Amino acid sequence: MPPRELESVARSLVAEGKGILAADESSPTIEKRFKGIGLASTEENRRAYRELLFTTLGVSEFISGVILFDETIRQNAKDGTPFPQVLAKQGIVPGIKVDTGAKPLPWFPEEKITEGLDGLRERLSEYRKMGARFAKWRAVIAIGDGIPTACCLKGNAHALARYAALCQEADLVPIVEPEVLMDGPHAIERCEEVTTAALTLVFSELLEHRVALEGTLLKPNMVLSGKECPKQANAAEVAGATVRTLRRTVPSAVPGIVFLSGGQSPEQATLNLSAMNALGRHPWELSFSYGRALQDPVLKAWKGAPANVPAAQRAFYHRSRCNSAARFGKYTKEMEVTAA
Repeated sequence: MPPRELESVARSLVAEGKGILAADESSPTIEKRFKGIGLASTEENRRAYRELLFTTLGVSEFISGVILFDETIRQNAKDGTPFPQVLAKQGIVPGIKVDTGAKPLPWFPEEKITEGLDGLRERLSEYRKMGARFAKWRAVIAIGDGIPTACCLKGNAHALARYAALCQEADLVPIVEPEVLMDGPHAIERCEEVTTAALTLVFSELLEHRVALEGTLLKPNMVLSGKECPKQANAAEVAGATVRTLRRTVPSAVPGIVFLSGGQSPEQATLNLSAMNALGRHPWELSFSYGRALQDPVLKAWKGAPANVPAAQRAFYHRSRCNSAARFGKYTKEMEVTAA
């Protein structure tokens, strides 16, 4: 795909008022979420749940793309239509998670390196033929005593850049996800410091690997207080610190930034995104690529029962609509009360 076509796909994913559904949970992760609603994680239950999400009427008004897992991209709807086609028919762009997970970094306790580069060129070619138009790779950066180390930051930045270059070679838009975790007692200032360091290295590596930034999206964490920090930053503080960090590190050539929700509640993730967009115009689109923040209310409404599908789809439509409003800086907590 020529650079202009990559850029066209990237820009469609951050189209005005729209964002991405991250439905790429690994088998162990979806098993944990199903366990929370007392449901066995069978292939048919996973398929039925994905179909519930992908066939919600009207959701394409708010959702531009969906990140799929390897199992999901190979599954079909009940009528036999492959899921990538189900999405594409609604104008939703299919994507795929391609890393194989974060593994312990040898000799660096409590730090991880994401694996999956071996054989990636061949897998990307297969996914492209199956209908994927973008991909995602997640790196994990922990904050703690003496960490992150330079080795962890450099290793993950290098892997993200190699992945991104391979994606563009295969005519896929890479979503680059360096996630600084919110686990720990650190203050928001420490998160800002680490996020700045991580993003600086990531973009240095992307440029060294000749990745076309115009055909690339960034999926970062928001700059937040650690979960155990006694002083939790409010939405205005999160918005200010996050936008300041991005302006210092992310080139304007990048079409958009699609935040991960990173353990925030659905409402908090939406509120923080709205606060950022309320600050005014930015060099890039500020959007979302949420998993739990879009899906938690859906799972609670569904509980694995076919009779609950309409209620679960209403919950998905509502959360998607709220995050669309956040894209314009116009989300309010009253929207939740009205929906209830």
